[in-house]
Amino acid sequence: RSTLFPYTTLFRSALAFWSIVKRCRAEKITFGFFVSFFIVSLIIMIREPGICTYGQAMWYTFVSCTTIGFGDITVSTALSRLLTVYMTLYEIIWIAILSGVIVSHYLEVITRREKITATEFLDKLEHLTELDKNELQELSDKVREFRKNS
Repeated sequence: RSTLFPYTTLFRSALAFWSIVKRCRAEKITFGFFVSFFIVSLIIMIREPGICTYGQAMWYTFVSCTTIGFGDITVSTALSRLLTVYMTLYEIIWIAILSGVIVSHYLEVITRREKITATEFLDKLEHLTELDKNELQELSDKVREFRKNS
């Protein structure tokens, strides 16, 4: 395996995540969250005397957004505190919407699979006389399983 393997997996996961977000039309709030995250981090880095690097500002914003709140970095200005509240509320709303997006996507996938399965089942029923013994047995097993689960 190459040393790029973890990065390509992360990139593929990010692409899959983004396609789900786009399909459920939540790309504006997601894009807005990430833009806000980086801009708020930049403002906090500029305004806070105790935060010297952009990395520290991003760490503080991340810890605040995830409501972990380690306390290793704190802010003292009113603007930074206000921005912290803004980002925390934005993140809570974003996570709520994101959860709905993911659930909606998977319900759509399950519904599509059930529809395909039902279509295949009905197709086999329509062509019952054309099925061989193995296909008939398979169909019979599916009916029994369906009755057992219902």
